Amino acid sequence: MRKNKPRTLLDKTEPYLWILPSVILMAIFIIVPIGSVFQMAFSEVNKAGIIKGFAGFENFEKVLTSSKFALVLKNTAVWTVCVVVISTVLGFILALLLNNAFKGRKIARAIVVFPWATTLVIQASVWKFIINTDYGALNTLLKTFGIIEANINWTPTPAAYFAWEIACGIFVTIPFVCFTALSGLQSIDSSYYEAADIDGATYWQKLFKITIPLVKPSLTVATVLNIIYVFNSFPIIWTITKGDPASRTDTIVTYLYKLAFLNSKQGQAAAVSVIGFLILLACASVYMVSTLKKGDE
Repeated sequence: MRKNKPRTLLDKTEPYLWILPSVILMAIFIIVPIGSVFQMAFSEVNKAGIIKGFAGFENFEKVLTSSKFALVLKNTAVWTVCVVVISTVLGFILALLLNNAFKGRKIARAIVVFPWATTLVIQASVWKFIINTDYGALNTLLKTFGIIEANINWTPTPAAYFAWEIACGIFVTIPFVCFTALSGLQSIDSSYYEAADIDGATYWQKLFKITIPLVKPSLTVATVLNIIYVFNSFPIIWTITKGDPASRTDTIVTYLYKLAFLNSKQGQAAAVSVIGFLILLACASVYMVSTLKKGDE
């Protein structure tokens, strides 16, 4: 009987050598910057961004006692929850529709993916033009069809502006959810539905007993990624309002940008970044753990 050759040192280390370039790149572009942000958050930093010494929790204390930060946290929570939840529901419904066979389905799929393929700055600029009171496309369209006679101010308050920003965020997020869910739908074996038809199952029974459970892994991935992307989304809010007036539409990312680059408070900006990172890590972890537990039950 042929004996197995003993593994050499090269055999043992070869797998690690293959992933070494990726590890080096991650260290340079991800781990080192994260470490630098944490260092700045606990340091005294001058206006030039140079660390002068250890500051302990001073930066965090200034941020947490700021009158604006509570509003920024609230805005971030509302922004993230509304965009993620609504886009997930609408994206899944759209995926169900596009999963059916109908004439022009390829064209419909191409139209749906268009908002996702366009940069967020362009999307936000278009929405800003649409809701403009004086020359916006929405007022022009409504006056053309005789629905209104005078221009309507669609953004009378900061809350109204923020609602339009949320609508824009939902619009550009739907395609990602839709195609992620669509990939999960197309991987479901048709034999499940054939067996359900034989048993006399209704459409809703098949939806909740077969479709949703089997597409849930795809939706879980899409939701976690959306939480991260939406939470850190900068272009939409910055393009439409820049977080104004008086930070009434700011989220964490626009607020820390102002602290770092407009107010030259890099230490406080780093503290805000660390707080955002910890919140995001906690939310994503809780969602993943709760989803996996439900899947095991």
